[in-house]
Amino acid sequence: MIEEKRFAVLIDADNVSAKYIKYILDEISNYGVATYKRIYGDWTKTTSASWKDVLLENSVTPVQQYGYTVGKNATDSAMIIDAMDILYSKNVEGFCIVSSDSDFTKLSSRLRESGMLVVGMGEKKTPKPFIAACNQFKYLDVLAETEKKTMEIGNLKTNTTSRDKKQNSKKSVENDILPVSHENDIVIKEENDTALNNNDIKNVQEGNDNVKYMTDINVIKAAIIKMMSEIDAEDQSMNMGELGSRLVKRYPDFDIRNYGDTKLSKFLKKFDFLEIKTKGKEGTSMWVSLKSETDQDDEEESEKKQDRKVNNKPYHRKKKKRYYKKK
Repeated sequence: MIEEKRFAVLIDADNVSAKYIKYILDEISNYGVATYKRIYGDWTKTTSASWKDVLLENSVTPVQQYGYTVGKNATDSAMIIDAMDILYSKNVEGFCIVSSDSDFTKLSSRLRESGMLVVGMGEKKTPKPFIAACNQFKYLDVLAETEKKTMEIGNLKTNTTSRDKKQNSKKSVENDILPVSHENDIVIKEENDTALNNNDIKNVQEGNDNVKYMTDINVIKAAIIKMMSEIDAEDQSMNMGELGSRLVKRYPDFDIRNYGDTKLSKFLKKFDFLEIKTKGKEGTSMWVSLKSETDQDDEEESEKKQDRKVNNKPYHRKKKKRYYKKK
């Protein structure tokens, strides 16, 4: 059995909301075991009251740090000192620094120099230097949005399954349930549309300041083309997992969930210049390669043919009707 990495999860309460605690611990569990779970802040402030129940439920240790002077943040210093103490204790193999503050940039760099795996977490407003200093960086608001979408899809599937079962049971019950389920679907759709509209308005008002630090998809695209072109293999193909790990090493904030996907294969299929094939005995291994110019030309021609067929459909239907009438 492979031993899991031990992580120290250190949270800056001054720059992180209590609503993200579940996503923080769930995400770090994908990398290893959280042996240290500490959160730093001035708990005498009323703004920190929302953390109380959350910390008890998740067994996170609060560390009290008073603000010595107005306008100075003493929490950062306490968190950095504890991180160095944990580093020298040699009880962990990685750190999870949770903050949207660039003050932890030097700490992340120092931990990486000591061979630690550093996973950073923060909101989209996190400055680029802190993101670049981590091995990997996760956006908390993206994790929360992904979780909500997954829950909504699960609820819709559950509603659909239960509706189908009730439809097959009794006709009388079916007549009562169908309109209710239909209304629920409409309500969910309307809520989703409203949420999307609100998000769009919010992004326009803020000038997209929160997302300006996220790596643009065009940058990812250019990096993929460059990496695939540098392959020495005859077929110029690369294992999909290897491609994903290389992108993470080059761009610490790279996460397919940032771009609305849940699987790397679905994300890569967006790029029309890539070809994905399966290899191995059972076809479980997926490999990525660049399409040749002839393949791309063939696809363009086939797409044009399909467009022509779609455009000519009404004309052919009219011909058939006339033909049958003459008969």
